[in-house]
Amino acid sequence: MKKTGEKTWQLRLYVAGQTAKSITALANLKKICETHLAGQYEIEVIDLVQNPKLAAGDQILAIPTLVRRLPSPIKKIIGDLSNETRVLVGLDLRQG
Repeated sequence: MKKTGEKTWQLRLYVAGQTAKSITALANLKKICETHLAGQYEIEVIDLVQNPKLAAGDQILAIPTLVRRLPSPIKKIIGDLSNETRVLVGLDLRQG
């Protein structure tokens, strides 16, 4: 596991209602964060059914989408986050 120091990872998960894909994405994200970033992360879930205008800020084109806001640079991962290796590489927690 890569050391991330004392930085807090700010993650934003965009979903569209309580669909199976959205629920799966959040569950997978929490599992990955607890395993690899325990105590060093914040997850903000944004439901675009309730707040569709918030999609423009991070240029969200597909749902669900995970956006890593911190540490920089901003990274995006689309899908239900079921492929843990792909998510870890996408978040720069593991080399590809």
